[in-house]
Parts: sequence; structure tokens; C-alpha cells
Amino acid sequence: MAKVLIAFYSTYGHNYLMAKAAAEGVQSAGATADLRRIPETLPAEVLEKMHAVEAQKAFAGVPAVAVDQLAGYDAIVIVTPTRFGGVPAQVQTFFDQTGQLWFGGALIGKVGSAMVSTATQHGGQETTFGSIHNFFLHHGLVVVGLPGSFQGQFGLEAVKGGSPYGATTIAGTDGSRLPAEVELEAARFQGKHVATLAAKLTGKR
Repeated sequence: MAKVLIAFYSTYGHNYLMAKAAAEGVQSAGATADLRRIPETLPAEVLEKMHAVEAQKAFAGVPAVAVDQLAGYDAIVIVTPTRFGGVPAQVQTFFDQTGQLWFGGALIGKVGSAMVSTATQHGGQETTFGSIHNFFLHHGLVVVGLPGSFQGQFGLEAVKGGSPYGATTIAGTDGSRLPAEVELEAARFQGKHVATLAAKLTGKR
């Protein structure tokens, strides 16, 4: 069966919840889902000032992902918040360690997909997707988004995330808004979609 890595970075838990939903979607397709945490680089005193320490306890037990593990997967899903229209420094630091994988072409032909969060509806989701997709493309991954067959991304009946680029959630400027069920369902749908495509590309059923 196909092996899918869901690597997330989360400050307050929103992206952890989206990553867990993506893992559920992967498993529903009969694939293996490995949930891994992109390591934190901020010192404890800074996290304390950000009021993030308590929230991060929820996923502190999730194993950290190592760069050399990426080559062992058929698909890679990155789940991350936005920082000023791009990925956080923690995620960029992780990306910047993959030079040897690029040099050896270790990720060519794998499926790459992304999910993001922002504080506001127009907080840079699409530009953040672009920065992640650039990483995928430089490594030769096949980029996969959230197709229109997931109808939950359409409609104006409520504030919600989701776009052709991938599942998203909106946290609110104070972080109080947790992912809505339709946003979690988008993450599940995308996870299943990624796993299905990875299985087709690899011939693993």
C-alpha cells in the first residue's frame, strides 16, 4: 500500500487538527498515514510569551520528522500556518535542509500536497501555497490540490476555508476559531485524494 507522510507545523493546534483529519482521509483510502511534527525552533521563553506552550502539549508526543525520512514515502503532505504570506521559519528551515535529497533526485515523482491556515480570510493562503508548491516543484514532486469534486469549498453560507490549492482553515486574529467541520472534511477528502493518486502512480494497491 502507498505510504503518505503528513508533516505539520502548528503553533496553537489548528494545523495539528487539519493534519489529523488528512491522516484519516489517507487511511480511508487504504494507505499508510504517518503523522509527523516539523520541529519547533523558537525558544521556550518566546513560546511562553506567545501563549503557545499549553496548546503545543496536545501534539508534543507526535514524533518529529527528519529530512532523511522523506525519501521513504510515496506522498508528502505539508500542513502549516502562514507567516506574512509565506511559510513560517520553522517550515522553511526544514525545507532548507533537503539539499542532499534534491541533489540525488530522491523525491522526483512523488506526490506533494499542502494545507494552510491564516488568521483572516485574506491572510496570504494562496501565496503560502505558492511557496510550498515551489519547494515541491524544485524537488520534482507531482503537485496535488483540492479538486472541485469536493463541493464543500464552494458556497457563501458561512466563513470557511478551502480552495483548489488545498484545504485551509481560518484561525481568527486571536486564534480562537478552531477548524470547522467542513474544513476538516476538506482535509480528509484531500488526504484520500492524495493517497489514491499515490497508489496509482506507484502501482501500490
